[in-house]
Amino acid sequence: MLSSVSANRTSDLVGDVDPALIERVTALLEQIEERLAAAAVADTAFVTEAAQHIISAGGKRFRPLLVVLAAMLGQADDDEIIRAALVMELTHVASLYHDDVMDEAEVRRGAPSANSRWNNLVAILVGDFLFSRASTIVATLGTDYVALQARTFARLVQGQIAETEGPGPEDDKLEHYLRVLADKTGSLIAASTVFGGMVAGLDDQARAALAAYGEEIGVVFQLSDDIIDIASDSSGKTPGTDLRAGVPTLPTLLVRASTDPADARLRELLDADLSSDEALAEALGLLRAHPAMEEARAVVQQRAEIARAHLAPLPDGPAKDALATLCDAVVTRSV
Repeated sequence: MLSSVSANRTSDLVGDVDPALIERVTALLEQIEERLAAAAVADTAFVTEAAQHIISAGGKRFRPLLVVLAAMLGQADDDEIIRAALVMELTHVASLYHDDVMDEAEVRRGAPSANSRWNNLVAILVGDFLFSRASTIVATLGTDYVALQARTFARLVQGQIAETEGPGPEDDKLEHYLRVLADKTGSLIAASTVFGGMVAGLDDQARAALAAYGEEIGVVFQLSDDIIDIASDSSGKTPGTDLRAGVPTLPTLLVRASTDPADARLRELLDADLSSDEALAEALGLLRAHPAMEEARAVVQQRAEIARAHLAPLPDGPAKDALATLCDAVVTRSV
């Protein structure tokens, strides 16, 4: 069965830049969705069910979209595009199984997380299984792809370790946080754009531009999620999830860096137990009214423009226009 991938969903992210491009991108994403489910099929029904658990819950498929759009910048074989996108999404989904164990998450994409539905051991091993599937597919693309995936995986792991350890006593907390985002999120999104450029046969300059764009837009996407976590009354997401869990975000880090006495109560709440709805509501109310929210939005806007600027060396056309429109989409979602 095809996923809910649609032309409307694609155009929500990249705009109506070109109907033919939207049609081709949508068709490729539908094929990717089908082959994602097939890639998660194992030798036993139990492992198959567990491996397809997060995949079947849906998701933005942001990384496959970037592979496809980058590939549209040149001439690429559809099957190579699909395989490159599968590698990126399988690597991402595998990392989510491990993240949920480390975060002791109970929900993922609106469904029970694998670790809560089964147990931590199953979740970890299923993540490993999906990594192996990604590795099998990337080997069919060539050694350059294998090397990039390996470097990206190393950054993912180091980013997770840095997040787990937290900043050192001499580290700037905001700089540490941004480095973690670059490694955990930006690196895989950058690899997605580069994979697309590789299958399209783009030159080194174009691939470097795609890498810089992908890393920046990946960090921007996560920073916009930070704002949505606080200001998400109408977004369909439960507001304050990260806040309640004590997860550092751009707005809370900006507040913590403030020395304004008027922020004393908010800083106190950020260090307090927010398990009660009353305490969470008070913290959300103070944060939403705080200048840190507009400062965070300004950071998202500035970094989105930096991402857009990285596209300059790329060939003009609908695919480049779509990548530029994504810069607007990540800003709009946080307003």
